[in-house]
Amino acid sequence: MTAKPAPDAPASRSAPKDQQIKFCHGPDGVRLAYAIHGSGPPLIVVSCWLSHLQYDWHSPVWRHFLDELGGFATVVRYDERGFGLSDWSVEDFSLAARLGDLEAIVAATGLARFAMLGMSGGSAVAMAYAIAHPERVSRLILYGTVCGEPVTFSPDEWPEEETYRSMIRVGWAKEDPAFRRVFTTTYIPDATEEQMRWFDDLQRMSTSPANAVASRIARQQVDIEAQLPGISAPTLVLQAVGDRATSFDNAVSVSSLIPNARLVPLQSRNHILLADEPAWPVFIHEVAAFLAPDHGARREATADRMTETLSGREREVLRLAADGRTNEEIAAALTLSVRTVERHLSNTYAKLGLTGRAARTAAVAEYLRHQLA
Repeated sequence: MTAKPAPDAPASRSAPKDQQIKFCHGPDGVRLAYAIHGSGPPLIVVSCWLSHLQYDWHSPVWRHFLDELGGFATVVRYDERGFGLSDWSVEDFSLAARLGDLEAIVAATGLARFAMLGMSGGSAVAMAYAIAHPERVSRLILYGTVCGEPVTFSPDEWPEEETYRSMIRVGWAKEDPAFRRVFTTTYIPDATEEQMRWFDDLQRMSTSPANAVASRIARQQVDIEAQLPGISAPTLVLQAVGDRATSFDNAVSVSSLIPNARLVPLQSRNHILLADEPAWPVFIHEVAAFLAPDHGARREATADRMTETLSGREREVLRLAADGRTNEEIAAALTLSVRTVERHLSNTYAKLGLTGRAARTAAVAEYLRHQLA
């Protein structure tokens, strides 16, 4: 089964034009959809499992996250395997597979170093990436985090879990949202009816019942708690104290295991903070303040690398690339061979710490930002 298209945007909001949706492939060939918007230092959002890049963009539940984060960061977010615009024909939902997908998306963006926001079930993948690639993660934010140890069920708890799985199998794809409303009221109990209806619809269109169950089981089997002390990035943990989807105890556990992590309690019952509740401005203030050092560090580091490490010829080539000229046109303008131009560009990418297919675009963007001659 392939991903379904999102419905038309609500009439109350005009279709935004500043989101770029792109595709790449995970290590096992699964097609992955990711989107980029905003401006500022890069922030990769490792989303919760329930997402749809296009549908979320018009959402009364998620749009304030996208607007606010994009105001101070270049936001990269993606649909997990089996969800949204990514491939639905997936059998492996393991943490290892999801980590491989994140590594593939990072490679496709060409980013060398970035902050990371792990949300809900995506927090395990973000933590695993920070453990595996400490040199890439400048800062780590965890919101509604899982605790990193496998979920176990007592004899009294198991019938409840079986019921949840049965509700997904029976009611996930139905037009009538009665079964899905159980999950909606768990995630956003203080939402308006309009917001709840949107979340009801998100569940049905984001994935198949089989994927929802398989992903749920795989997430319950994640076991990285013992590795959390190995996270070296500065870490901010934000958690709603009344969250019924991931308890505050999870955040306490994670914060105690990650060296020097800071925990911020949020006065809310919602797993997804809503725009009109008092906890929302607290959340966005904390995130913006936490990421602020990346702004200065990024400007200084990029300017230094460009002015101190790029040769005069490399800057000339980059200036012409920023003018939109092809390698052939650059070669003609500078009386060089095309191969020499390619070599200068490759050297430039390496010196700026850029890799992947997006390296040229990123290098030009940095040049234009600093206007080097």
